Amino acid sequence: MWLSGKIRIGLIGEAAALGYDYEHLGENIGTVSRLNDKASDFATAFRDAQRPAVILGQGALTRTDGAAVLRTAAVAAAAHGVVRDGWNGWNVLHTAAARVGGLDLGFVPRGGGRSAHELAAKGGADVLFIIGADEIELSASDAFVIYLGTHGDRGAHRADIILPGAAYTEKAGLYVNTEGRVQRGERAVWPKGEAKEDWAILRALSEHLGARLYEPPRSPEHAGGRHLGARLPYDTLDELRERLFAEHPTFGQIGYAPGLTPAALDLTKLGDAGPWSDTPLRTPIAQFHLTNPIARASKTMAECAALAAGVKLAAE
Repeated sequence: MWLSGKIRIGLIGEAAALGYDYEHLGENIGTVSRLNDKASDFATAFRDAQRPAVILGQGALTRTDGAAVLRTAAVAAAAHGVVRDGWNGWNVLHTAAARVGGLDLGFVPRGGGRSAHELAAKGGADVLFIIGADEIELSASDAFVIYLGTHGDRGAHRADIILPGAAYTEKAGLYVNTEGRVQRGERAVWPKGEAKEDWAILRALSEHLGARLYEPPRSPEHAGGRHLGARLPYDTLDELRERLFAEHPTFGQIGYAPGLTPAALDLTKLGDAGPWSDTPLRTPIAQFHLTNPIARASKTMAECAALAAGVKLAAE
């Protein structure tokens, strides 16, 4: 759209070299209120746009006032018709590879639930089972930490027990991208050493612990004629996926993108999120070459990060 010259882009937050032209509107969330300023040329263009869009980054949502930032942006988006019949221009960018798929599965705190940061605080939990979540700071936690991952750094260093998982190249997997398209990845090589696929590790743990981690079948027919006892009822990846597709059919639609979904999305019904801070919005990514454990374990990526830091320092 930018190459075609048919779009105007405004940025609220930290000024950055994005590779395309934009108008820097301000650095804090209070700038959103200026979108109602009739004297502002950009505000007028946004208000009159046929297809207005808002793209909200994780740097704005992971702050302590993230809920207030979300609500402020949502209210402004609703006032400018960002979501309406035939159009949905509300977008949230994600920085974690499994975040969209996790949201589709309903992996969010329920009533009385706690955030990852609250669980990782001192006294936040007795036991933490971490699956490749190296972005969480665990230094203050006094919990017993079990880490399941591959190239683990922060999480593995703090762990009391490490369960070696298979890397994404060593297992078949389903991945959901930011637009909601389900993609399938196939194993390229077998796991090294004692590493196993995540689902197989969890399956073995459930049997070893004797924990009933699933609802017992209503009838023998429902369980394929077998009573599976106190363990997860999956012996193969195909059986696991069969259950996944039955409960979440969208995961079985490989390659399908939901596309434009106006749906019943009411951006104003977010409840009271409290006040927002006037602290400038900043990107959470300091070195994009080192944003995940695999990259941080790479000598090449370390050299790239050092070169990029040198270029930035020279520019300053």
